[in-house]
Parts: sequence; C-alpha cells; structure tokens
Amino acid sequence: MTTAYLLLGSNLGNRVGFLQDALQLLAATAGFVRAVSARYETAAWGLTDQPAFLNQAVQLETHLPPIDLLAACLHVEQQAGRERHIRWDARTLDVDILLYDDLILDSPQLQVPHPRLPERRFALVPLAEIAAHVVHPEVGVTVAELLAACGDELNVKPLVELL
Repeated sequence: MTTAYLLLGSNLGNRVGFLQDALQLLAATAGFVRAVSARYETAAWGLTDQPAFLNQAVQLETHLPPIDLLAACLHVEQQAGRERHIRWDARTLDVDILLYDDLILDSPQLQVPHPRLPERRFALVPLAEIAAHVVHPEVGVTVAELLAACGDELNVKPLVELL
C-alpha cells in the first residue's frame, strides 16, 4: 500500500456535503482513508472573483498507481457534478493529489508532488494538521517547514470559526 495525500476543495452548492460525499467515494474506490483534517475556509486563489472555498486534506492508503489514483479522483469530481470550463473556476468539487509517498512524477497527465503546493497556504494548513512531519520529496523539507516559509497571505479559517 502507498500513502497518498489529497486535497479536497469545494466552493459551489453544499460545500460540506460535497466534501463528505468525496470521502465516502474515495474510501469505496481508491483505498483506506487513514486521516482527515478539519475543514478550512479560504478566499479563492488564482481566479479570485468567486465564492470562498472549503478545503480538507486526506491521508489515503491506496493500492492504486498514481495515474489510476488520478482517474479515481476525477471520477469522484464527476460524481459531484464538476464541470471544467476555465482554469481555477468555481467548482462543486476539486480533488488534487498533493503527495504520493516520496514519488516525483512529471508527466503530461499528472505532476507529483503537486507543483504549487509550497505556495498555497490553503493546501498547507490542512495538510500540516495531518502530515506536518512528512518530507516534500523535491525540496527536502517537512510540510510544517513549508507552511512556516509560505509567503501566501490568504487567511485560512477553520470551519468552526464560521459557526
């Protein structure tokens, strides 16, 4: 089994419901969900004129090779009604592979580790909650160290602050 870390995100419709459904579908199709972070709300990154995102990190034990895991993630997105029109556009669900053990993969279909992970606080905060000690295989520092050095200034709020 391989340990993969995923990031779930949603900024349309029932955001919490889409994240919950994604966890169930991933467990049914891609492997064993070993750990899940809290949910965090963050303003949109990249294309900023859209609703705020809820994000959540997932530790998944999987038997799937990386490309098959990507296919499973895309299937989960499709089940949530994800439509792709514009890069970084609003979406019901986004499932990104952040890390896949210590694999470094750069193919047209998939890049692992996720190429923008070190610059995205909205991904690093939930990932650090469940995998602070994990070393990024390309840069050789832990997720906690990446978070401490991250220059992204977006506010990442735990969902409990929103209630």
